[in-house]
Amino acid sequence: MFSSKTLPLCPTLTLAALLAGCGPAADQSKRAEPSAPPLAVHAQPAAVVNLPEIYEATGTVRARVTTLLSARTTGRISEVRVQSGDSVKAGQVVAVLDARDLEAALRQAEAAQAEAQDALPEVDGAVAASQAQLELAEATFRRMKMLFDEKSITEQEFDEAQARLKTARASREMSQARRRQLEARIRQAGEGVAQAKLQASFAQVTAPFAGTVIERKAEPGMLASSGTPIVALEQSGAYRLEAAVDETKLGRIRVGTPARVELAAFDRQTPARVSEIVPALDAPSRSFTVKIDLPGQPGLRSGLFGRALFEFATRPALVVPVAALVSDGQVTRIYVADGGVARGRLVSTGVRTGDQVEILSGLSAGEVVIAAPPPGLSDGARIEVRP
Repeated sequence: MFSSKTLPLCPTLTLAALLAGCGPAADQSKRAEPSAPPLAVHAQPAAVVNLPEIYEATGTVRARVTTLLSARTTGRISEVRVQSGDSVKAGQVVAVLDARDLEAALRQAEAAQAEAQDALPEVDGAVAASQAQLELAEATFRRMKMLFDEKSITEQEFDEAQARLKTARASREMSQARRRQLEARIRQAGEGVAQAKLQASFAQVTAPFAGTVIERKAEPGMLASSGTPIVALEQSGAYRLEAAVDETKLGRIRVGTPARVELAAFDRQTPARVSEIVPALDAPSRSFTVKIDLPGQPGLRSGLFGRALFEFATRPALVVPVAALVSDGQVTRIYVADGGVARGRLVSTGVRTGDQVEILSGLSAGEVVIAAPPPGLSDGARIEVRP
């Protein structure tokens, strides 16, 4: 039983008046708060379509033709006229060696050639003189023989005429032999000059084709011998992607197999074909190398990262528009329309094909997916699906 001393007096009418004054006002304030209108969205059912099985192989762009320009003679390097990354033309001089010894050898060979050629008029004169002496000896011998047959000269005189004819013939043969020896000497001197010129040309290291310098391996002042590398050069406009393909795909990829190439440096795909397959298998990775020729395009160079996409047989796949994906860090979700309310679903994705993406988990066929979630859409938000 409560005592009047423990509780303050509170008349019934006063309490009823307070309750009557507070209750309706609170209800009216709640009813006065406006509700947020539903968000207008576009949606479409998730569909199952036949997608090609796509295998992706990663690789690196390499030049089809790469060469190492080396010294072809011994000498100290005087100049290296290019740097890494420079473009060069076919025949352009990229390095020069000290050629003083080679030039001296060339001058010596040219002097020997000139000396041999200068002796030619004298030898030709001797050949002409011996020929004239032979003709005179032959004419004299014919007259002496006629006289000898007529018993007009002695046998000794006839023998002397015959001896002079033999001497003239020997003299002519000797002069002709000297002429042939001189001709051989001239040819030898000419070959010496050609060889000396070739050796002298080795002092200039030239580019065999138009390309890009990928590495400078020597500096001025270094002593180079035959075979010393100076510049590494790759040919312009001739590149290919060398991709590592799993050994399980060996039977499905052949020379000529089409592929789509994606390079990280370019925001597009390039159609191409397999041009070569390296038969040797890499044991640690259990893969083999496939080489895919690339069409020429500005900015293409060795070392770029790329992907080769191979399409095989089709398979059924559940797809939604790429625009339906909402990424939040490492998490990807989509929103489905469920009785006028948006429901978020965490999904895992597969292959992208054009403007569609494969959904591997988190969604069922036929569910209505919000195609392009508007900003601020959240799980449980009211929505209005419009066509």
